[in-house]
Amino acid sequence: MAVYTAVPEDDARALVARLGLGRLTRFEGIRGGIENSNWFVDTDGGPGTGRYVLTLFERLQPAELPYYLGLMQHLAARGIPVPDPQPDAAGALQFTLQGKPAALLTRLDGSHRLAPDLHHCTQVGAVLARLHLAARDYHHEQDHPRGLAWWEATVPTVLPYLGADHAALLRDELAFQQAVAGSADSLALPRGPIHADLFRDNVMFDGLPAHEKLTGLLDFFFAGTDAWLFDIAVCLNDWCIDLDSGRLDEARATAFVAAYAAERPLTPAEHRLMPAMLRAAAFRFWLSRLWDLHLPRPAALLKPHDPTHFERVLRERLERPWHPPS
Repeated sequence: MAVYTAVPEDDARALVARLGLGRLTRFEGIRGGIENSNWFVDTDGGPGTGRYVLTLFERLQPAELPYYLGLMQHLAARGIPVPDPQPDAAGALQFTLQGKPAALLTRLDGSHRLAPDLHHCTQVGAVLARLHLAARDYHHEQDHPRGLAWWEATVPTVLPYLGADHAALLRDELAFQQAVAGSADSLALPRGPIHADLFRDNVMFDGLPAHEKLTGLLDFFFAGTDAWLFDIAVCLNDWCIDLDSGRLDEARATAFVAAYAAERPLTPAEHRLMPAMLRAAAFRFWLSRLWDLHLPRPAALLKPHDPTHFERVLRERLERPWHPPS
């Protein structure tokens, strides 16, 4: 369980009371995750569902949270299935527990589909496009926190831990992405708030096999303003690949992009830069996993993700560039 900071149950009980959500009936740590501490919180009343998630933010500072919590509140109000932060009587969405910022969010029904098929990929593509469109009038700005500036700052930090081959690949890909970022096509890409981390374990489905309905998008705490194409590439690199080889599954990738484009057609620049953005998305997660592996933080039973998976994905994207069908 990746719980970095212990929270006494009495503190959770007091927060539930402050928010007018009834009495606390369950308080249980959630397994998984490497960024924040999370607990299931159930209550016996209040205006919500009675089922929530308490998140204690380990890296994010109080000044950073209004963007994330406000974005989720904005999307929830527009019918996008996301956790809805619960306000107190004054409208505050963030609180302090054990000296760290925290929030209580609605818990969504469903479970993860870790072996997705065309049915799942089509729904994720469509809802991602709707998320992008719904967020266009979200007026708060924040740079993507794991975008190019973070890559440029982090690569020198992890290079001393790598062998020559890995270090060369990391340097070469960073140089390539810096060149792409300054190109006319990149500057023409449609932009806005992106989720930036919409992996299989951040999406919920509910229903009978072959009839599941997407019920929730989770974990917006890497969100920021960036090219919408980067969000698409992150999803393609997780939802539409063979996990063992990292190779893109043509049928799932085509279905995903077609469902997205039915809601928001891709621009010519997005078509041209798809191969480069697929590389960028693989590079970003390879780099962050290297960082977590070599520069870990203390946590109870924390197990960092394996960096070699996204190294394989990046090498696949280099060897086999992919454009969506026209």
